[in-house]
This record gives sequence, structure tokens and C-alpha cells, in this order.
Amino acid sequence: MANNVTTLSRFLESRWYWLGLASFGIALLGVALYYQYALGDEPCQVCIHARLWAVALTLIALIMLVISQISLLRVLGHLGVLIAGAGLYERARYLYRLDNGIGDGSCQFQLGMPDWFAVDRWMPWLFEVRNLCSFTPEMLLGLSMAETLMGMGACLSLLAAGMTVRDAVRFRTRHSA
Repeated sequence: MANNVTTLSRFLESRWYWLGLASFGIALLGVALYYQYALGDEPCQVCIHARLWAVALTLIALIMLVISQISLLRVLGHLGVLIAGAGLYERARYLYRLDNGIGDGSCQFQLGMPDWFAVDRWMPWLFEVRNLCSFTPEMLLGLSMAETLMGMGACLSLLAAGMTVRDAVRFRTRHSA
């Protein structure tokens, strides 16, 4: 058991961890694009917001893949992953509530980003809103896409929170003397 913990700890401190997070983000985008282009499930405004959080996660992980050995930047990287995971969870929860008639929000046919961040015009194939919020498709184990993304966002946030605390404590211990 102790050997497994040591192996896990080494993995979480390695560049493989960041490569895994980048791969996870790319997989999220790949699944979204598969549902859009292969299955014809056009994305709504909230779905595009979730894609933006997946892109943020991927970019953070790719940057950290290069600079992960600098302890303060590792703390900031984990904090960024925590924010991306929480953002993904929040958007998925919002969509879940709309999907199940328990939300009091609405969905627009525009992305709603400022002109200086017009990703829907720069990359419409990835970020253009093409549908109003309605139902989310069923995925594995009978879960909806919103439920699946809520679970993934929550797990990602918990992992990143734990890693942020661990690395912040280590950084403080090393630099307090």
C-alpha cells in the first residue's frame, strides 16, 4: 500500500501529471466535437462556456508541462486547474438545472463575450453557439452530458484543491526559514 502511495505521489509531482491533464482537456473537447459534428448535437451557449473551461484547463496544463518544476508556479498552476474545474462544474450544473426544469436561468443564442475575446468569430467551428439550451444527450452509464461534466468538474476541483494545498504547504515550509 505504501508503495502505491509513493508511486501516486511521484506521478502527481511529475510532468506526466500535467500531460495527463492536458490530454484530459483535449479529450473533453474531442468528445464535444464528436457530439457536434458526428452526432449532430449542436452546442448551446452554456455548452460553449464549458468548452472554454476545457480549453483553459488544457492551456494551463500545457504551460505547466514546461514550467512545473518551479514550486511557486506549480501552486499557481494547481490553482488555475481548480478554477477551471470549478468553472466547468458550475456551467454543467447550470445546464443540468435548465435541462431538468429546476433552474431559473436562461440561455441565449449568442456567446456573450466582449469584442476583444470574440472566440466565436475567431474559431466558429469550436465556439459558435448553434442551438438554444434544451436537453443534454445521454452518455455512458445513462448519465446526461451535464451530469458527466458535473462529476468531472467536481473530481478535477477536488484533485486540484488537494494539490494546491499540498504544494503551498511545501512551498511555505521550504521558504519560511
